[in-house]
Amino acid sequence: MKYGFLGCGNMGGAIARALSRSTKDIAVTDRSGKAEQLARELGLLYTDNAAIAANSERIFLAVKPHMMQELLLPLRETLAEKKPLLITMAAGLEIARIEELVGTQLPVIRIMPNTPTAVGKGVIPYCTNDLVTEEIRADWLADMAPCGLLDALEERLIDAASALSGSGPAYVYLMLEAMADGGVACGLPRAKALDYAAMTLEGAAEIFLSTHRHPGALKDAVCSPGGSTIEGVRILEERGFRGAVMDCVCAAYAKNKELGK
Repeated sequence: MKYGFLGCGNMGGAIARALSRSTKDIAVTDRSGKAEQLARELGLLYTDNAAIAANSERIFLAVKPHMMQELLLPLRETLAEKKPLLITMAAGLEIARIEELVGTQLPVIRIMPNTPTAVGKGVIPYCTNDLVTEEIRADWLADMAPCGLLDALEERLIDAASALSGSGPAYVYLMLEAMADGGVACGLPRAKALDYAAMTLEGAAEIFLSTHRHPGALKDAVCSPGGSTIEGVRILEERGFRGAVMDCVCAAYAKNKELGK
């Protein structure tokens, strides 16, 4: 197989789903067996760790950081013989640690994806070791194009990216739910409130991405003097909205650094 997934939970499954739009030459496995349903849905192969290690050219290591040693140690001999490309998405684990666990020199790509990858709107910062050739990188990027934005980043910044874009969907869902709750409190039906809030978040993001105007300027354009919007902004500022958002990203970053120890 061209690609194999060792682990296929929420994040691994999101990448497998998007990657399957480029190729069906994919094998998946996981401990729970839930990936078997995903394999049937997408027309992929469901197998086991040993088969993926022995038969995949490129292997996604899609398990939690604390599970990585348990995953890799039994596969070291096979990986040393086959020399596949390894693609790790474990928060906090640097490439050097993956190399140490594998016990041999292999090409390694470290990525930090987020769940919108499943719908082609993901953000995936990545870095590589020196064994990843330009040819391998270019072909991998072409296969991964349906996932969304892939952006090369220095490894020292990967944990910061994880705290922002990797964890970010959870923060946005809280904002979405809170906005919808406010609409419901004002009398909107919940289904409509959720759709309105989601479309508003999507539309606002699209305007920024298409213009790259400063968010402050875009905010000012919505706030009429003495109007209702600036009154809402005043409340957010009064309640420490921006500080809370900054603190949550910084807390996630600190946790990522802790996971890598």
